[in-house]
This record gives sequence, C-alpha cells and structure tokens, in this order.
Amino acid sequence: MAPYVVTSVGKGHRRTYERWSSCLVAIVLVVAAGCRESAGEDVTPDGGTSTGGGEGGTGGPAPIVIDAQPEVDVLFVVDDSATMAEAQRRLAEAADAFFGILEDPRDGVDYRIGITTSDNGNVLFCKDTDPEGGRLRVSSCRARPDDFYTLATAPPTDAFDDVCTPVCPETLAAFETQPTATAVDPVPRRRAWIERRSGRTNLPRGVSPADAFRCVVPQGIAGCGFESQLEGMWRAIDRSGSPGTPNFGFRRPGALLAVVVVTDEADCSADPRFVSIFDPDGNRVFWPDPETLSLSSAVCWNAGVSCTGGPGIYDACDPVNKDVDGNEGVDPDDAVLFPVSRYTTDLGLLGLSVPVEAEASEVVFAGIVGVPTDYRDVSDIVYQDAADETFQAAFGIGPGCSADPITAIPPVRIRDVAQAFAWDDGPNLFSICKDAYDDILAAIARRIVARAGRACIDDLPTRPGAGEPELACTIEDVFPTDFGRERYAVPPCEWTCGGAPCPPYQSPDGWRFPTGATSCHRLLADAEGRTPTPLDDPSTTCVDRGATYEVRIERKAPAVPGTRTEMVCPVRG
Repeated sequence: MAPYVVTSVGKGHRRTYERWSSCLVAIVLVVAAGCRESAGEDVTPDGGTSTGGGEGGTGGPAPIVIDAQPEVDVLFVVDDSATMAEAQRRLAEAADAFFGILEDPRDGVDYRIGITTSDNGNVLFCKDTDPEGGRLRVSSCRARPDDFYTLATAPPTDAFDDVCTPVCPETLAAFETQPTATAVDPVPRRRAWIERRSGRTNLPRGVSPADAFRCVVPQGIAGCGFESQLEGMWRAIDRSGSPGTPNFGFRRPGALLAVVVVTDEADCSADPRFVSIFDPDGNRVFWPDPETLSLSSAVCWNAGVSCTGGPGIYDACDPVNKDVDGNEGVDPDDAVLFPVSRYTTDLGLLGLSVPVEAEASEVVFAGIVGVPTDYRDVSDIVYQDAADETFQAAFGIGPGCSADPITAIPPVRIRDVAQAFAWDDGPNLFSICKDAYDDILAAIARRIVARAGRACIDDLPTRPGAGEPELACTIEDVFPTDFGRERYAVPPCEWTCGGAPCPPYQSPDGWRFPTGATSCHRLLADAEGRTPTPLDDPSTTCVDRGATYEVRIERKAPAVPGTRTEMVCPVRG
C-alpha cells in the first residue's frame, strides 16, 4: 500500500512526510502559533496523547503538523513628506491590481492591511508633525485635509485636491472599521487595519477593501522631512505586541509578514540618543556645509552611507555605522542611525505575543523607491553626484530616478534590507518614478500569495471520474483548556449556488458556514479543473508542488491560541 504524503508549503520551506498505516492517517493543521512538528505532546486521532516516536503504541500514527490557512499581515510604510503627493495618488490608483490577486477565488489569502508613515518625529525639528512613530492609521484622507498642506515647500503646497479627492469619494469621508476580535483580544473592537477573513471584511457594508485602501493610503505631505522609513516599519510591527496601542494584535502567529516601503528619500532612522547630529550647536559633521546653518536631508545620507570612488560617479555606496564624530565602522551601539541589522534580524518574529519557530518567520519585503524604471538588480542603481549644486546640498547625492514630477534618492539602507529578504523570482525593489504602480502592486501580491502557508495534501484516493475524495475525512479543532484539551468538529462548509444550497451535480458559485457553526472546512479537490468554478480548486502553489488537494479552514473569529486542527481519514487496507 502506498503512503499518504502531506506537504507543508510556505514560510520559506517545504517539508514532505510519509506515514504508513493500514487503518487511518492523521493530518494536523496549525491554526495558531507555538506548535512544533516533532517535540512536545501531540494529540493522537483517538484522543490520546503521544510524546513522539512515530506510530508505536496504541494511540495510532503520530500527527503531522502543517500550515492550515494562507494568512498574511501586510504593512505599508508610506513616506508622508512634502514631495510624496503624486506617488501616494499612484499607489491608491493601483488598489484593484493588488486586491484582485489577494482575493482571487483560487489563490487568494486571508489578509490584514496596516498602514503607517515614515514620520518618527525629531525632537529638534518636526515638532508639529504629529509623528505616527509606527502607529497604524485607518482614517479616510477625506477626514484629514490638513495632512495635505505643508509649509516645507516654497510656496506652500496644498495637495488635497490632487491626491485625496480623485481616489476617495466624499461618501467615505468618515468610514470606520467594524468591531472584530483577535487571537489576543477576544473583545470585538474597531481595529486600526483593513481585514478580510474567510470572505468577510471588517468594513461597512458596501465598502470594499480596495475602496478603503484608496482612501487610507494617501497619508498626506505634512510629515517630517527626516524620514525614518525603516524605524517606522520596526515600530509598527513591534507595537503589535503592545496592549493598549492601535497596533495590538495586528501580527498573527503563523501568518506571513509582508512589508512594502514607499518613499522617494534615503532612510534617516536616527537613534534619538544622538539627536545632536541635527543640532546647529553640535559639531555639524554630517551637514553639507558646516559653516552655514543650512540643515537638509543630506545629513541623513552623510550619517548612514559611505561611497567609494568618485567624486562624480561612485563605484559603490553602502550602509556604514558612524558615530557622532563621523568615525566609520563603529560599534552598532554607537551608530547615530540605527544599524541596518536591526531591521533584518528576526523581523518576522517581531511583535508576536506567542512564540514561533524562526523557520516559520519568512518575510516578503518590497520597496517602491528611487531605482531606475527598468530596474532588474542592484547593479542598475547609479550613485553619482547631482549636476545641480542645490540638489546635492539638499540630499547629499544625485537622483536615483527622475520623471517629472517625481525625483527620488537612490536607496542604500533600504536596498540592503531588501537584499536580506531577496526574492528568488525577480527583484523586490521597484521604481517610484514609474507612471503607474499597477504592475508593481500586482507583482508584490503575486509574491505574497505564492509564499503564504498552504495545507497541501497528496494522494487521497478518489471516486472514479469525480475528482473528489473517496473516503470521508473528519476534521476537529483541538484546543487547550484548564482541564486538558477539548475537541470540536469542524463541519464541511456548504457550497451554494446563487446563495442557496446547490442541487446535485451543479457547480457552486459560493460557500457559507453551516447553520450555527463558527468554523468550517473546504477540501479543495478539483486540481484538474473538472468543474467550471475555481472555488473547489486547490491553489496554484499546491498544484505546482504536485499536491492533489488543499484544505482551507474558514472561521468567523480567530481560533483560540494553541488550537490545532486535526484531519483524520480512514484508509482502506
């Protein structure tokens, strides 16, 4: 008799397991963090326990742990400084390309979308910008007209009618998210993110996630001009584990983390202990001209980057740790800008309130930044002094791309973070100077759905010509209580046709929770496309890996932390 093969797909790895049995096979689906594949106490199919060691004993085969639900937490870090008006509008206009892939009937994922800014403030400057410091924002741009007015340009700029009005209708000026629970906070509350789980969103009736994104992602142009894109990312994720903050619970154990940084400037994530680098009464070692009182974003470039070759065109520009006196290669604790390693080490584990194994902490990172419009890899970035002396004094380097009205600084620190999370199927940096971002957000969305965890199953016997499993599998939630573990059945979801139960042999166009059920499962069995609907097809990810089936666990609310979902299928000997 051939073994059943169960594959865990996603989180940067693929594990295939084989279990031989003449009676049954148990498949355990992780729905919350903290579960391990081989260590600790495992619940066996008959309700007993085992401490590992395979199939010996009376408890049946040892359970196999795989990912149960493709979930992703997406963080957008949007530069909200004075020159970002056009880029924010283009980002909003690309919403349909992004959400169309995330919500694809076959390959889509459950997602959360959080949005923060690059504004972490500056105690000497930017005192009136109301810095987010990584705080998630989900308010409509229509409710924030002052965010689109800045005195940082000459003359002052009011971009409200150019950025917000074209993408966000007045009817969405005051929309709010609807109360939902999280795994760490079971009390339904209005959350600071956009969410879609099992086909349901946390938005008002009639408001789609793409509609909400178009209204929220324009963050304005009144933010601090010393942008802290990487620190804004770090703080936003870290605060997910902090009760009492809007971010609390945003990160889910077991969910893929995706980060998209959108900026036209160099990262200036300054350690507040060394704010003297911006002080006119300091040594001005990073100022473009220490003899004048002209402070500019060039301080950020000079404080965190070192170039070789030049002047003119440089051979290379790389991040470097510098102390307050400009000495290079110093201890990371003495660096005036936070070291890049802060943003690459265990980023996928940050902000989680439940421990997760490091191998399950994959990050999808992307940047929409100052690289050429035909960018393919880092060799395409040209680092050179600006022909315009005023531009050089303002930014410390020449443009990485320029296409009116957008001119952007080449990335260095953000580039190195992107390289730490490099994609194996293409670049993860994209040009902010492109005239539309639809292709960019589509590429990011495709990467997300491909890397999200999947419960892929091989070789269940099927009914001849039906494409459906021949054997009835049972699925149960097993979760911890004060008295041990409890089990509850997870019934099949009900396929629907036009909102009603489907008659025999009719292809469904939807599904629903059974009456009284708070969860249900879908066994996606039509890998060969026998039916016209994609709703019963396993994902492309599973099919590409040779799997025949996929299990999707749908839930109205998050599972209790520590819950496992067991799938038990009898096997004909």
